[in-house]
Amino acid sequence: MKTFSLPVLLACACIAPASANSSEPTTSKDAKDIAVIKQIEKDMGDAMVAVDIDKLSQFFADDWVTTVPAGKMATVTKESILRDFESGNDKLEAFELGPIDVQVFGNIAIAHGSSTEKRTRNGQDASGQFVWMDILEKRAGNWVVVKGAGGRVK
Repeated sequence: MKTFSLPVLLACACIAPASANSSEPTTSKDAKDIAVIKQIEKDMGDAMVAVDIDKLSQFFADDWVTTVPAGKMATVTKESILRDFESGNDKLEAFELGPIDVQVFGNIAIAHGSSTEKRTRNGQDASGQFVWMDILEKRAGNWVVVKGAGGRVK
């Protein structure tokens, strides 16, 4: 749990000061954006299961990065995650999403939720229950994931 806490706290620390200085409401309850972002999260998992690299590529911004949850500072990029799925080093066999909470701050959104996954990494079982958070940005009219964090909880 410690490895997940640091990325989440850092993301919150980055968002909070920006929203604290505004006199206007900071979050949007735009049902359309929220529904689109929730669908992106589901479609991203479906593309991973199907190993649809072209579709998966559309969800991640070219500058997307995340860190590995094992307490290491290794960075995972869009290029490396797509390569891992294409090669079979990372294989998501099945997943079930739990509730997803989405907050929209103009052209930035935060989605966080949980999932139960059956998966392998480098030939080893990596199945379990996970919590995750994605930061999305609306670019050229489309929501894309720009940062992610998550960790296994069970």
